[in-house]
Amino acid sequence: MSRDWALATGLAAGAVADAMFGDPRRRHPVAAFGAAVQRMEHQIYADSRVRGTMFAAAGVAMASGPVGLVTRGCRDKPAARACLTAACTWTVLGAASLARAADQVRKALVGSDIDLARRLLPGLCGRDPEHLDGTQIAAAVIESVAENTSDAIVAPLVWGMLAGAPGLAAYRAVNTLDAMVGHHNARYERFGWASARSDDVVNAAPARLTALLTAACARSVSGSAASAWMVARRHGPLHPSPNAGWCEAAFAGALGVRLGGPLSYSGIAECRPVLGTGRRPLPEDISRAVRLSRAVAAAATVMAAAAAVATR
Repeated sequence: MSRDWALATGLAAGAVADAMFGDPRRRHPVAAFGAAVQRMEHQIYADSRVRGTMFAAAGVAMASGPVGLVTRGCRDKPAARACLTAACTWTVLGAASLARAADQVRKALVGSDIDLARRLLPGLCGRDPEHLDGTQIAAAVIESVAENTSDAIVAPLVWGMLAGAPGLAAYRAVNTLDAMVGHHNARYERFGWASARSDDVVNAAPARLTALLTAACARSVSGSAASAWMVARRHGPLHPSPNAGWCEAAFAGALGVRLGGPLSYSGIAECRPVLGTGRRPLPEDISRAVRLSRAVAAAATVMAAAAAVATR
């Protein structure tokens, strides 16, 4: 097998572009995709798993099909394929945006502006912020940083390494569809089933890899690799999400904090299992979580590029 330097270069360049520039400010392709599938939902919706499966399959094809055709045209043009992969990687990753959103909430908490922190929190996660105190908001931000380190950084790089630019596009489509319709409510319980299950499948391995990389990078925040991995293995499977729990528990162990507990979504209260055995988080721990996320992103980028060179 030939070494795929074009894929490796594209993944690394796209990750660097995201770290330096963040998401495109205008005409973001993911936003355009979201608008397109929203229109498609209005046309195809029915309270049916079959319709929902058709919707999910069409959405993934809409995103990955054109990228696949362009990739095929670049098959014998390594420089063009590297540029295409870099552009797709930059578009799909969300490390810089994640760090920026988390830091905005941290600054509000440090400034004792709890109302602003509550208004900013929905930009990171979907839980109800109205009655959360500063400690609960800090925990919610850290949980979101942990989960999105997998969803917006590690998983796209893994699928990009495995399937190139079409893999990046297909993964982001699955993740976006889950965010749009993969909810447990009256409208989407059946229609969103295929989107939610697809997201669980494509994130299964990346979430556990994120936990491993978090443990490996724990020293970057003065944490313990052994503690991070132990908490991930013991507490991660207790989470209602088959994947998010691994990431959140690993971050809890690395940071020495305790996450989880009572929360509510759309007015429905639930009690999540406690993740970690440390203290409750402080606003300063958000900065540590962002630093840890960046370390994991760097490690995942090196890993994906090295794997592309070694295995293709």
